[in-house]
Amino acid sequence: MPLSDPAPRRKVHTRRVTCEGFRRDDGLLDIEGRITDVKTYEVPNKFRGEIKPGEPIHDMSIRLTVDDDLTIHAVEAVTDFGPFEICPAITGNFQRLKGVRIGPGWRKKVLSSLGGAEGCTHLVELLWPMATTAYQTLYGERSRLRRERGEREPEREGTPPLLNSCHAFGESSPVVKEIWPDYYKEPA
Repeated sequence: MPLSDPAPRRKVHTRRVTCEGFRRDDGLLDIEGRITDVKTYEVPNKFRGEIKPGEPIHDMSIRLTVDDDLTIHAVEAVTDFGPFEICPAITGNFQRLKGVRIGPGWRKKVLSSLGGAEGCTHLVELLWPMATTAYQTLYGERSRLRRERGEREPEREGTPPLLNSCHAFGESSPVVKEIWPDYYKEPA
């Protein structure tokens, strides 16, 4: 269902965040993210001069190369457009992510090494949807390969990790009743 019709308005800003996952021929995964910010009006900028409407104020990208445990093996971060001359100089700090595992504590690890003046607000923000993209890429790919081989999903011990993680996986939802009946609870 689309959003309802808006009140009369005019567009002033567009932020685009794109994240993609790739399986490399060597078995690793590349997770790529890009963030752009564009205005519909001219923006004065001391470093770049007038930034024209439609020209990116920010255009930044990251590639994380991870293994099937989501441990980072390689990092590339670039700033193609930024509002200040020094913006691209911080991208080297993102090498600090090598060896870090995307999983529990991910945000805390990122912020402890790249928060504040040690990083770039926009590139750090981009890491959050990239982590989700890494999960979606890895687990979706694993499920697809199992289906192609005619294998069933493996049985898990204990509480399903997604239980109560959202409305659909709430313990009283029909989804849980169908896929994890042992964990289903009648609505109160």
